[in-house]
Parts: sequence; C-alpha cells; structure tokens
Amino acid sequence: MSTDAIVLLKEDHKEVRRLFRAFEAAGEDAQAVKADLVSRMVEALTVHTYIENEVMYPAVRELVPDLESDILESYEEHHVADVLCAELDAMDPGDERFDAKTTVLIESVGHHMEEEEGDWFPKIRPPSDARNFKRSALACSKSAPTHPGGRSIPAR
Repeated sequence: MSTDAIVLLKEDHKEVRRLFRAFEAAGEDAQAVKADLVSRMVEALTVHTYIENEVMYPAVRELVPDLESDILESYEEHHVADVLCAELDAMDPGDERFDAKTTVLIESVGHHMEEEEGDWFPKIRPPSDARNFKRSALACSKSAPTHPGGRSIPAR
C-alpha cells in the first residue's frame, strides 16, 4: 500500500466517481439500484469528508498557508455535500426530487474533486508530510461516521 495520503484520497475519489457513473447509467425506473448506489455514495462521502476535515485540511493549513482560501472553500463544499447527503439519506428513491438532488450532489462533488486534484493536491506532495497524512487519515477512518448526522464541519 502506498505511503502517500494523496494517493489514498484519489482512490476515494475514483470510487466515488464510479458510484456517480453507475447512478447516471441506471435506468429511470431503477429505484432499488439507485437507492443502493446513493446509500453507498453517502457512506463513502461521509467518511471521506470527515477524514479531509479532521486530518488533511488542518495539516495543509499549517504546512501550505497559501492554500488557506482553497481550504476554506473546501470546508464549505463539504458542508454542501453533507447537507445533500443527509437529505438523500432521509429520502425514498421514489421521491420526485431524489434523482435531481443526487444529480446536484454529483455535480458539486465532481467539481470539488477536480479542484482538489488539479489545483492543490500537487502543492502538498512532500513525501514525509504525505506519509504523516496517510497514517493520520487511516487512523481517523476507523472512527469516521458512515452516515450524516451528528457531524460538525469546523467553523473556521
């Protein structure tokens, strides 16, 4: 397994993108499939955003002060994703806004992942820091919530 936390986060992104594509490819009447996919999206995103909020972003704020505005924007993007995940978690796939809300989640998170991977992940790749991030991220993932609710986004 790689010692690079960025690789770990990118692997999470790949899995989330795979779930997004599967949802988009599901038929209009595939409610059971969509319900399962959204449940898996919610869990993956809840764990992933928790790790970034608790481990990655605080460390990056210290190590790369030039990324402060990017980190603050990322906290807000996570907040939006968390709200959408909580709402989707409480919805039935037959609800008229289920597909639309999922589409907004997909678009929002897709944009967020592109920004992270393209704009600022390359700026935080020093191997020693990445190893520390990964150790902390793996430890954090063991206690990360898997469903929305009871989570707090740092109000920094």
